[in-house]
Amino acid sequence: MTPAPASPPAGPRGLDLGRLRVHLDASRPGLVAGELSGRLIEGGRSNLTYVITDGSLRWVVRRPPLGHVLATAHDMRREHRVIRALHGTAVPVPEPLLLCEDESVLGAPFYVMEYVEGVPYRTADQLASLGPDRTRRAVLGLVDTLVDLHAVDPAAVGLGDFGRPEGFLDRQLRRWGKQLAASRGRDLPGIDELHGALGRALPASPAPTVVHGDFRLDNVLIGGPDDSIRAVLDWEMSTLGDPLTDLGLLVMYSADLGLTDSPVSTTSGAPGHPSPAELIERYAARSGRDTTAIAWYTAFAWFKLAVILEGIHYRFTLGQTVGAGFDRIGELVPVFIEHGLNTLQEG
Repeated sequence: MTPAPASPPAGPRGLDLGRLRVHLDASRPGLVAGELSGRLIEGGRSNLTYVITDGSLRWVVRRPPLGHVLATAHDMRREHRVIRALHGTAVPVPEPLLLCEDESVLGAPFYVMEYVEGVPYRTADQLASLGPDRTRRAVLGLVDTLVDLHAVDPAAVGLGDFGRPEGFLDRQLRRWGKQLAASRGRDLPGIDELHGALGRALPASPAPTVVHGDFRLDNVLIGGPDDSIRAVLDWEMSTLGDPLTDLGLLVMYSADLGLTDSPVSTTSGAPGHPSPAELIERYAARSGRDTTAIAWYTAFAWFKLAVILEGIHYRFTLGQTVGAGFDRIGELVPVFIEHGLNTLQEG
């Protein structure tokens, strides 16, 4: 009696390895040589990231979160489009291998890209393991990579219609104001003052560039003997817009929150970490852009993160979010508001 063929191993939720293998064999014949296995990479906040392997080579699969609805199915197309456009430029991104919009394969659109060796440093403690000299080199390399991104001519790489840069800052401010209104569950002193002050002091944007939208240390992979930026990841918020919004967010994440044991950390506490002022100066010198209004962009980053954290806190109070640290998110929101107000006032 001939034994029945073994079933392919079950993958993590959201990753049907059997269906994926059939699709890969049809779309990229010869890419996969052996049985696939896969695991979810923990730490992502939105789209899901898996590492898959055939026992010899590794690749990465990106798909929307479980329960994903069609209305935002374009995210995978946008991510795939931008890394495909940037691959081969000075911006290090993984090579995209295929985009699948057939939802019968994994239940949602997804794409596959090459696996890149490197480490995402998420906290000051993790970064401190490099030592002061390597930490300094890695963080300054992050600034240099941002300059390289903003130097890409969008039209030259096929991204000339990737966004609507006209009125970008005004739309961003209105968008996050609406987000705040949708998660109002308590009084937040100073939040309306910060939002209003940002609106009254809206700067004139420089020429638009490709904007990453969430550019920070734990969204890149660092590796190699020179601790270089091996890959920039998580392009789901990318668009065409004001490049200084990326710099403002990077500066915010490089500031000292003044808190111990915080569930949301910045990397500034690592020995050797350059100061926010040094990051701004390096960006200005290498890009040639005027950064005199950077206080506005940094204050906007504090406001945006305050809104995001308040949304998490609001969902937690409704019992919609569980997990370690979520019960302490709410106490951080006033800290971010205060930092935003102080940054804007001090200029």
